[in-house]
Amino acid sequence: MTDRGRRARRPSGDDRERAILTTAERLLEQRPLAEISVDDLARGAGISRPTFYFYFASKDAVVLALLDRVAAEADERREAALADAPADPREGWRRALVAVRDTFRAHRALTAAATQLLAGSAEVRALWAQVMEGFVAVTAEAIEAERTRGAAPPGPPARDLAVALNAMNERLVQATLAGQQPAVAEDDLVDVLLVVWLRAIYGTEDPTRRRPARHPVE
Repeated sequence: MTDRGRRARRPSGDDRERAILTTAERLLEQRPLAEISVDDLARGAGISRPTFYFYFASKDAVVLALLDRVAAEADERREAALADAPADPREGWRRALVAVRDTFRAHRALTAAATQLLAGSAEVRALWAQVMEGFVAVTAEAIEAERTRGAAPPGPPARDLAVALNAMNERLVQATLAGQQPAVAEDDLVDVLLVVWLRAIYGTEDPTRRRPARHPVE
């Protein structure tokens, strides 16, 4: 008599998709995307090649799905860092920068593969544009809040400043994690970015010592 309670569970679609993504990230840590085939991904996930195409149109689509997940993780951690900012704004911005760096550093091989695809894939560019827009929106909102409470002086439009700062982050983080040159040493990355962010937003590296702007007496 068959023991139904011990029958092996059949893998669901979610299980297969997860297996493909896990295989892809593992293989990317071992060799470049160009050296990874659909057969490699299917074999690693324990499925056939036709089954792979039921879930993804190509190996580039797998990278896109992975990038989407990692970007969402970075965005969530960054927003949490800014929302839970301590009394010292310097520490709040530091936490946000660390959140982004640590998330992409934990997926270094994927970050490198996605960077390579940016030039040739409209889908990857569109996804990354959405990711950057999210970073910009959160940053602009935080800058506006600091200006409203008098902690940061007036300056260029908050969105424009947020675009410039996040574009700097994007390039520097990619170059550093990929080992490109010129780049900043990985251990110094957050400190360098933090100085630029603080000076751009507050005009000083120590926002706690900046006196709130006085309004003229009418």
